[in-house]
Amino acid sequence: MKGEKITLRRQFLFRVLSILLMIALLSGITQLYFINNQIKKQSDRQAESVADNVIRSLKQTNFATSVIESQIDLKLVAQAKHIASLLKEKESGHITQKDLLEIRDQLGLSGISIFKETPEKDDYVAIRSTEEKEIGFSLKEYGYYEAGKALASGEKPDVPFSTFTDTYTLVLPIAQAGSLNEEPQFFKFAYYYVKEQGYAVSPFIEANEVKQYMESVGPGTEIEKIVKKSDIVEEIAIINRNVFENPALESQFFPPMKKIEAGTFQYASKKDSEIINQLTRKKTFHIEKSKGKNLYKMFIPTVEDRLIYIALDYDQMSGPLYRHSVILIISGIGSLFILFLLTARFFNRIYENLQIIKRQVSSLENGDLKAKSRIDDGSELELLSQDMNSMVDTLNQLVTDTQTQAMKVQKLSILLESEASDSVQKMYSMSTEATLRSREQLNEILELLNGISGSLTKKNNSPQVVLERIESLQELARNRTAATTDTTIKLSDLVQSLHSEAQELSEISIDLLNSIKRFRV
Repeated sequence: MKGEKITLRRQFLFRVLSILLMIALLSGITQLYFINNQIKKQSDRQAESVADNVIRSLKQTNFATSVIESQIDLKLVAQAKHIASLLKEKESGHITQKDLLEIRDQLGLSGISIFKETPEKDDYVAIRSTEEKEIGFSLKEYGYYEAGKALASGEKPDVPFSTFTDTYTLVLPIAQAGSLNEEPQFFKFAYYYVKEQGYAVSPFIEANEVKQYMESVGPGTEIEKIVKKSDIVEEIAIINRNVFENPALESQFFPPMKKIEAGTFQYASKKDSEIINQLTRKKTFHIEKSKGKNLYKMFIPTVEDRLIYIALDYDQMSGPLYRHSVILIISGIGSLFILFLLTARFFNRIYENLQIIKRQVSSLENGDLKAKSRIDDGSELELLSQDMNSMVDTLNQLVTDTQTQAMKVQKLSILLESEASDSVQKMYSMSTEATLRSREQLNEILELLNGISGSLTKKNNSPQVVLERIESLQELARNRTAATTDTTIKLSDLVQSLHSEAQELSEISIDLLNSIKRFRV
């Protein structure tokens, strides 16, 4: 309501409540800020821990692969040169499938192919092979034509991911056969160019068991274990950045290169593609919602243009921390509420004591000099109450004494007024009588002097001296009579003034008593 006064209690409680709410709000915001930072740090640690496991597995696999393939490479190179020595007296057109089958069985190989440059000089194809399906296999079709030219010229071929290269020699990594594709079969291919005969010998061995072993100890298996074991890891993938930037690489080479070399990348998004294409040597992370899940995604660059991608369930990871934060916030709000209740109770006690003193002051203002206050809380308000009570006692005694003295003054003023009134009457009567007697005496003296003056005048015609003396006596008598009259009048005026003062004093004492009557003593 407009103009309504807000009590001190309401002001205090409102301000305390506002301050506590601000403290609770700031505390909640601060806790959420630090918890978000903690979640980020924890997510980074968990993602980096998972990445370390994947990188370690990748290194172990690469090391095992390099050791195994190195042994196989050396053996295949030796066998390719041995085959070339067995076929050195035969030109490519004279080599038969039977010859190749005999050598294959003798050396325990999976197969042998003979590659020769086409008459158009634009490709190298298999013209003889132990496997019918291998005949006509084109190196150019799978991006190895330049490698064939390098072999023919005696240069080391530059082939990505090759496991062994030398002059006239090339060994490819274990991969699925390009022509034997009815069932997934993995082979190891070697190429040795026989310069004297103008063709290349390509022995190959089956490597399914080696491939299965590598896969069993490789990063793919480790990724599956991590995803299955962890509640927060949604998926992990090893991404070939080159293929991701240039998808054509998947079809230009054999064995085919893959975007995802291990793991899965089911939660891929447009933003992920942008990060992969722009990623430098620093790790990058972001949080986004994909397929109804909040995911914490991290991309960590490794060697050979590979990226380790990790997607963590952000809700699952941050849930316990958020619950802990909510508990802390609720506990803080509860503590602040209890503090508010205790503060309100404490202030209410102070406020009630202040109201007691206020009522005492109001009673004093209304003239009740018997008003006392009683506060027993051991605080400064108790001392204030005692001082107020002492002041009331002092005022009570002072007013009582003043009332007593005023009554005495009133009595004396009444008595003085009465006596002054009587004195005025008496003085007036006495002065009137004295004046009359003086006038009568003066008249008698004047008559006597007049008689004497007349007698002297008749007897002596020049009684000048005596007459002057008589006139002086007459004048003196008249002056004394006038002085007596003036004195009587002044004395009468003085007595009347005294009467007026006594009357005024009486009125003052009456007013004072009337004023004191409003105090209850």
